[in-house]
Amino acid sequence: MEEKIKAGYLYDFYGELLTEHQRTVYEMSVFEDLSLSEIADTLNISRQGVHDMLKRCDHLLCDYENKLHLVEKFLHIRETVEQIQKLSSQDITANSLGEIKDLTSSILEEL
Repeated sequence: MEEKIKAGYLYDFYGELLTEHQRTVYEMSVFEDLSLSEIADTLNISRQGVHDMLKRCDHLLCDYENKLHLVEKFLHIRETVEQIQKLSSQDITANSLGEIKDLTSSILEEL
């Protein structure tokens, strides 16, 4: 998965666990795509401080994901729902109904 997309998902799920300052720096980097210098100038901190903050945030967000697996579960459920949509857009047969039932059961188990 592309790093920016992964960073966005991690932030969506765990961003509220960061401090307000960490969120500000992370949002400026990931969502506004500002450089270290631009962030440093805006917040009156050093480029090294911005770099360290971003590394610390990445580490924290990845640690949360490694422990909770919320992004992984979300992506798996989304993939399963896409399979259900594909099956339901075709002519419904007993076989496809069985597959849909199995897929929905797997979603419920994962939740």
